[in-house]
Amino acid sequence: MIRKLLSYLIPITIYKNKSSWSKSIEVTWTNGELVLDSENTNYSYGSLQRILRLGLKKIGFRQIKAMNKILVLGVAGGSVIKTLVDEVSFKGAITGVEIDPDIIKVANSYFKLNQIPNLTIVITDAFEFVLQANEKYDLIIVDIFQDTKMPNFLFENFFTQKLCFLLQKKGFILFNTMVLTEKDNLRNKKYVEEFYQPDFKLATIPRVEIHNELILIEKIK
Repeated sequence: MIRKLLSYLIPITIYKNKSSWSKSIEVTWTNGELVLDSENTNYSYGSLQRILRLGLKKIGFRQIKAMNKILVLGVAGGSVIKTLVDEVSFKGAITGVEIDPDIIKVANSYFKLNQIPNLTIVITDAFEFVLQANEKYDLIIVDIFQDTKMPNFLFENFFTQKLCFLLQKKGFILFNTMVLTEKDNLRNKKYVEEFYQPDFKLATIPRVEIHNELILIEKIK
């Protein structure tokens, strides 16, 4: 409790370590909240939770609550999952895919992710999971970073086509991207311009928390 109160004055780091996928994983009390950070960016809670919450609100909490299955690619500390469970009151099945087992251990220890009864965590590469998947989802959330870097496969047409295949009718893909450089901006612009899937529509929410752009894909039929 003392640390929580002091965190309104100065951030207090209570855990710091490396993992096989991250140079640094830190759990810090900041403004009365626990957040999970990598070396250079916020991984869960804090600004990231606000970013993805905005995307979920764009879809509509009531609509999400009525869904049956949600897929989260990139779990980290699980802040978007907590938003789904605690704020949206989603009771359906959530599948979380995370490549880093160490970060899931941290999420379980500090953010009680393992106490969410309707959550199944799969430790594997998101690309391989999507490649082999056939189950349909109402909502797919893509939130994959290695510090400030995003894997190239996320922007490849083949991967996008497979994600669209995995959507139920009237389903959504919520894709969180980071735009730090002009190269990143051009990458996103190219992705949006080249996106063409019959029966789908795409919208963007730019400059969320300054450096993030949300891409929202909806299956309209």
